Amino acid sequence: MLTYDVQIWGIRKRPNRVAAYQLRWRVGPRPFSKSYKIKAQADGRRSELLAALRNREQFETETGLPASEVQALNSTTWYDHTRAYAEMKWPGASAKHRASIADTLATITPKLVKDNRGAPAPKVLRTALYSWVYRFVLGDEGALKPRIDVEEPPADIVSALDWISRKSVDITALNTPSVVRTALDALKLKQDGTAAAENTVNRKRTVFSNCLRYAVERELLATLPLDKVDWTPPETDDEIDFRFVPGPKLAKALIDAVGEQGSRGRHLMAFFGCLYYAANRPGEAANLREEDFTLPEEGWGEVLLSTSTPGRRLRVDRHGRVLRYARSEEAGPQGDPACTDSPRPRAPGPRAHQGVRYR
Repeated sequence: MLTYDVQIWGIRKRPNRVAAYQLRWRVGPRPFSKSYKIKAQADGRRSELLAALRNREQFETETGLPASEVQALNSTTWYDHTRAYAEMKWPGASAKHRASIADTLATITPKLVKDNRGAPAPKVLRTALYSWVYRFVLGDEGALKPRIDVEEPPADIVSALDWISRKSVDITALNTPSVVRTALDALKLKQDGTAAAENTVNRKRTVFSNCLRYAVERELLATLPLDKVDWTPPETDDEIDFRFVPGPKLAKALIDAVGEQGSRGRHLMAFFGCLYYAANRPGEAANLREEDFTLPEEGWGEVLLSTSTPGRRLRVDRHGRVLRYARSEEAGPQGDPACTDSPRPRAPGPRAHQGVRYR
């Protein structure tokens, strides 16, 4: 239990004692004392307790120590805390939110280290965190466990995780504004070093904030340290370039052309038609069934959205060719083999604005 009811007394000298100088203080109803051989040591400790009082720190009634010292004694590393946070969030999170959590933590954790001596390659460390630590699979008993605890990882992954477990800063370091700023600044950049979009930064900042709130809940931090930092995400230009937004005639021609590519093309014609004309998200359109539509002979119809699978996404190589459908950075092939060499449009427009602008 924490309390502000604290009283600190002067140093008492007890003759004929090896540790003759005794510091006494009271926290709540309980008295505490500690003896020192040298008076300067007792004075120094008394000054530390008085400084905690001046900083309006609460003291714990069980140990008699300031809250900050109790946290330091019971503390853990940032890396270990993120593992606990990911484990707590995973069961109730959607596929997309799970990926967002893993992405955010794999972005911040490599930056919150004591030093970079002996650091593994950035890509190896990110893979180790994203795909092995912050990804959960079913264990032998049917319970969700980190992949690193279920499968045998490669040697470079083991080495990278050993390094981060030794180099990760203590969770209490997040009480320092400069450390928090380091984590926030990491969110502003993509993996290639270019600036991330504003909505991406805000999404990751929310995950970071929730991770810190969980540290407060676990009593690893006394307060939320984000409030100590005056930081805003970078502004980005959200103006839509309508040169890359197809008009109604071009959109119809593109969708009709897709429909002429065999049975798979007819399937994709309906898919892209829902995206363009109904402004559906891809995950929503993929789950639509015939009974979800109300289509009159004339005028506007109605589509009823019921489910979404936002975790399903295409992987594309640097030449623009679709490689496969995947759910994570190391998921196996899940898509239609006929799509393997499908070209990606060179300048896809903002789909949401297409549907809204021309309806």
